This record gives sequence, structure tokens and C-alpha cells, in this order.
Amino acid sequence: MTETRTVRAVVVTVLALVGLRLVCAAVTPLTFDEAYYWTWSKHLAGGYYDHPPLVAIVIRLGTMLAGDTEFGVRLVSILLALPMSFAVYRTAELLFDSAKAAASATVLLNVTLMVAAGTVIVTPDAPLMAASSFVLLGLAKLLVSGRGAWWLAVGAAVGVALLSKYTALFFGPVILIWLLAVPELRRWLKSPWPYLGGLVALAIFSPVIIWNADHHWASFAKQFGRARVDQFTLRYIVELIPTQIVFATPPVFALAAMGLFAKHGEGTRAARTLISTTVWTLALYFVWHSLHGRVEANWFAPVYPALAIAAAVASDITNWQPRGRRFADLCRRCAVPVGVAMLGALVVQVNTGVLSGYRRDASVRSVGVGWRELAAEIEAVRVRSGAHCVLAQGYGVTSWLRFYLPKGTCVAQHFERIRWINAPPPDADQLTGRLLYVDDGSDNWPRVAQYFDHVEKVATLERKRGPLTVDTFEIDVVADPKGNVLEPLPAELE
Repeated sequence: MTETRTVRAVVVTVLALVGLRLVCAAVTPLTFDEAYYWTWSKHLAGGYYDHPPLVAIVIRLGTMLAGDTEFGVRLVSILLALPMSFAVYRTAELLFDSAKAAASATVLLNVTLMVAAGTVIVTPDAPLMAASSFVLLGLAKLLVSGRGAWWLAVGAAVGVALLSKYTALFFGPVILIWLLAVPELRRWLKSPWPYLGGLVALAIFSPVIIWNADHHWASFAKQFGRARVDQFTLRYIVELIPTQIVFATPPVFALAAMGLFAKHGEGTRAARTLISTTVWTLALYFVWHSLHGRVEANWFAPVYPALAIAAAVASDITNWQPRGRRFADLCRRCAVPVGVAMLGALVVQVNTGVLSGYRRDASVRSVGVGWRELAAEIEAVRVRSGAHCVLAQGYGVTSWLRFYLPKGTCVAQHFERIRWINAPPPDADQLTGRLLYVDDGSDNWPRVAQYFDHVEKVATLERKRGPLTVDTFEIDVVADPKGNVLEPLPAELE
């Protein structure tokens, strides 16, 4: 009966948190990356310039259910928390034989800002975290049952994770280190089962490989090029821990650190090693990466299921001295209210700016507050000027325009055609005559006069968040292009 009540409490808590996220999703405008991924969902393919295809599929499913709205774009991403929660609960229960720890792991995972904001703001990290939780569940089932067939399930979960984001490649070394570190598991290296699981993962990932082969390995080159070391610096490593404390939510981060560093008396060596290896393999790589490049906070997404289980071990399994016990209990009690408060504050801030006194913050450029109103003004100018198509410079503005302008409006990015290679270009007649050029004033792009003989400024429009002017756009009517209206694709991709 106690276990039944525990499961019921977890279900109620997770559903309440998911419901809160659905409300946040409905009231918050899209980020430019979300709008960009939404454009992918209109032209499904085996891969894209920036990422594998699963985020586009997630968005496509959501918009099929709820339409091309902010809520529809984010719906399935948020609902992925449900299977992810199930997988984390079962993994913790199998590894540590504790329903209480399993319940804590599930709740602690869901109150992290990584999961809360990382599912409301739909990115490849949401399906990646869900798939990562099932990788752990498959390995836990393998450990408990000893049945080699579970390697096929592990391979399938890794394959789905790879369809989400290339970071999932780290599960290869994670699993290998785990097998080598636990003597009784080394026998699997002589068995065909792990290699069959690897073939399953490769088969699921194969559409991405085929797409890259057909597109001059463009996506692989872009993402794996980040691993290149040009020079070393300490400027990024100081960002690493503070950002993870915030994204993990401070009480959960503290418990996870306690769980990872404590000398546990409970749980098998294999179970403890699985959790620590999953966390530390990626963490150590990203520490290395931070010595020569910035590590974005969301890159740690695949370790969060394991991190939550480590936090639950500290909360419910480890035998602490009185001071440690009091601190662990405090963190556990504070985790839910702190996590909910952080998400609430984030949503209020990105939508209004009130918490920063209406000044700029880190979110102001990425979240599309004011774009619905701005798009209406741009559409009015387009109709008044008789322009056939709207041209923009960066992919973010292009994506926002495609989402917020009336459905069917011709919108194209003047540069970076590789980003839109899966979508057909505008019809030739749409790119003739008068066009509307949205100039964001960025120094990243050449000026419009280099590309058109006729440039007529017709408006200056602002995107605002409350009293704050976020962006100022020069709106030009252009005609008589000096060459191609759209930047041509590289020759190898034609």
C-alpha cells in the first residue's frame, strides 16, 4: 500500500508539472530556434544542416494535434516527460531496489530547469533526454536480468538518441567504460549481444548517415568541427559550474553532487558505476571542451536522467552523518518549490522583462516576444508596397517571419541556402519584381545595396518587450537584383 501511494504521488506531481509547462508553452512566443525547427517539420528528411531529424518529427506530431501554434509546436516535447519519468522511475527502482529512491529520482528530474525549460522550449534536447532515460533503463534491465537480448533494446534507445542529437555518441564510451570497470560485466565483451545492439543503433541512425552522404557530410562537418582545438583559454571554464547549478536547480545539483561523491553502502558496484560513468564521461569531456570553446548549458542534457538518480541516492539511500542528513533533507524539501519558482520566474521574465526592470537580459534576443505584432506591421508594408516575397538575412528572423506572417506568405533567407536545402526554393515568379527586404542591421551580413540596384527604404519598425526596444529593422523595397536573388548553394550541393 505504501508503494502504491508513492507511485500515485509521483504520478500526480509529474502530471501537475507537465500541466504547468503546457500553460507556459501556450503563453510564451517561440524562440528563433523553435521557429527554425518548425520550418524543418514542414519538410521532413533524414537530416538537417544543424541536427538529426527527431526534433522536426516531434514538432510535426504536435502541430498535427494542435495546429501551427506555440502550443502545438511544443506539445509533444512537453509530453515526452511522461515516458522519460517512467524510464527513470524503473531504472532507479531496478538499480537500487528502492521505490522511495525511484520516486525521488523521478520528481527531482522533473523539477530541474533543464527538463522544465528544456521541454517547454522545444529543442533536440527533449527527445535526447527521453531516449537517454531509456538507454539507462535498458542497461538496468540487462544488469538485473542478465539476458543478452536487452542489448537490442539498449541499441534501439541509443539509435533514437542519435536521431535526436550527435551528443548521444558518448553512450558508446560510457557503456564501454562501464563494462571494463565492473569485472563481472566484462564477459559481455566476448558476447555477440553488445555488437548486435550496436548494429541496431546504426540501423536506426542510418537515415542521418545517408542524408549526410548525399549532402557532402554538411551536418557532420558543422557539428564535429566544434571539437577542433585552436587555442586554450580559461574564460569559458568559469561559466561551466554556475550554469549547471542553475539548469540542474540548486537543491537538485547539491544532492546530485553528494550522490556522486559519497561512498555508498547501498546498491551494487555495477549500479553505482553505471550512474557515475554516465555523468562523469560527458562531464570530463565538456570540461576539456571548455578549455578551448564555450560549453552551452543544454549540452549536458543526456546526463540528467543519471544525475537525478544520483540525487535520489543521496536523498533516500545514503547513510549520512546528522549534518549531512539534515542538508539532504533540506534540499529534498526545497527542490519542488525552488524548481517551480525558477520556471515561473523565467516565464514571467522572458514574456515581460519585469524582473530586470524592463532592461535587457540573456533571453531578450532569442525569445520572440513582440514578433506577432511586428509581423503584422511587416505584412501591412508588404501588401501596401506590392512585394511578392519577404527576404531576411539570418535564419532566426527568417524562421520567425515564416511562423508569424500569414500562412502561405513567401519568405526566404537571402544567405545560407544550406539551412533550407530540404525545402523547395520559392517559385521564380515570387522572386521577380518588387521584394521586401527586412534588414536587422547586423554586422554579420553585407548591406542590401550590394545585391540590388533598386533599394527604397519604406519603414523602420521595432520589436518591443514592454517599454524595451529589442530590435530595430529597416524595411526596404528592393528590385533589379545584380545576380541571383538568393545566395547560390555550394557547387557540391547543387
